[in-house]
Amino acid sequence: MKFDQAFQIKVPASTANLGPGFDSLGLAVNRFLTLQVEPSNQWEFVLQTEEIADTPTNNENFIYQIAAKVATIFSCELPPCKVHVHSNIPLARGLGSSAAAIIAAIELVNELGQLQLTNQQKLELACDFEGHPDNVGASLYGGLVIGSHRGSEGTDLIHVSDLSFDMVVVIPPYELKTKDARSVLPTELSYQDAVKASSISNVMVAALLTKNLELIGKMMDMDLFHQAYRAKLIPEFNSIHRVAKRAGAFGVAISGAGPTVICFTESGRGKQLKADLSLVFEGYQVEEVSIEKNGSKLTSLSLHE
Repeated sequence: MKFDQAFQIKVPASTANLGPGFDSLGLAVNRFLTLQVEPSNQWEFVLQTEEIADTPTNNENFIYQIAAKVATIFSCELPPCKVHVHSNIPLARGLGSSAAAIIAAIELVNELGQLQLTNQQKLELACDFEGHPDNVGASLYGGLVIGSHRGSEGTDLIHVSDLSFDMVVVIPPYELKTKDARSVLPTELSYQDAVKASSISNVMVAALLTKNLELIGKMMDMDLFHQAYRAKLIPEFNSIHRVAKRAGAFGVAISGAGPTVICFTESGRGKQLKADLSLVFEGYQVEEVSIEKNGSKLTSLSLHE
């Protein structure tokens, strides 16, 4: 198969867990992975930003690897493409870089193969690769997602788009691989602890849906699933938490697997929170981010763009 119409795929970054919503809650944020795809004689990835400078430029590229697997599932051929890749999502920092790449790869095959997949089909595919719906769901749908992926038993997801608060991320100058962040987690919880942990998560979801900011922050702090274990891998977490709360943040959480820490504050207070955190955490990326309400998007391009 050949194609003669260039196109662009734009996928938002995401923060996952939000404290107690482990492997279930995700929120899209306004950092983006963008692919500009055009016909070529061979597969080539042209890397345009520093964040992805060390990723492969041939068919070893992660996006191609996922795309090839999706193409195999649907028995379709991938015509060779030149893909200009732009990303301001830092790798291995807890902002869903791999999930955005997975969604981008699925969108790529969907367009090249004219598969006309539904969002539910895209979600199920993405969860099979990622293992859980929080980051991939947020990148696919935008806004807040609350999901459950149970392998062959199915995937269910609720999408919420009317949240409103400001966020500031503190990004340490080191990577933390997801597999390392998972290796410190317990293999099981007691029945009693599991009930307590899930009740905290349930209240967290209810607080998000009713916009009870104080309760959101309280439930973030009470998480029993992962933060206490992963905080040991992020030496700055406790001090970021303390400074952010003192500066008016209603909630603080490890973003995904970390090491990024995300701080939540009322709408209109993000700039001041960023300023307060920047004073203390020199040498860190301290940036205001916002909720991205739009999920992955594909647009046609002129070949001359």
